[in-house]
Amino acid sequence: MMSSGADSNNWAILFPGQGSQFVGMGKDLYDTYAVARQVVDEADEALGGTLKNVMFEGSQEDLTRTENAQPAILTTSIAMLRVLESERGFKIEDTCKHALGHSLGEYSALVATKAVTLRDAVKLVVRNRPLPSPVPPVSPAVPPMPTLRSCPCS
Repeated sequence: MMSSGADSNNWAILFPGQGSQFVGMGKDLYDTYAVARQVVDEADEALGGTLKNVMFEGSQEDLTRTENAQPAILTTSIAMLRVLESERGFKIEDTCKHALGHSLGEYSALVATKAVTLRDAVKLVVRNRPLPSPVPPVSPAVPPMPTLRSCPCS
């Protein structure tokens, strides 16, 4: 008998985006669960061994830099998911109809559904960071755009 909306495969999982980072995030999972250590170590190794230190012991300023925040959030999200899978028997494919992410969280959703590997995803988010601002001004050799004038419509 089904009496609620909690039926199997009628749920969505949502992963966070940039802005949710803090120094020490995921450290408790790393220290407690072997599966979380595997996730963090894999991501750390894929990025040349710099991620774990920034996540666990770096400054908030360093962690907030896009090239650090994005792989850190992605890695922590997947570490949490793997702990749920190993410790609680959570199976995303059996439980969730949708895997979603807010901005950067889309990459976590791709890893969660096995569309992309963690190793590839952390490399992608580092390479996919926004260009530095501000954009240099247009060269004076480029003529200005013509001014648009409104025309009366009758």
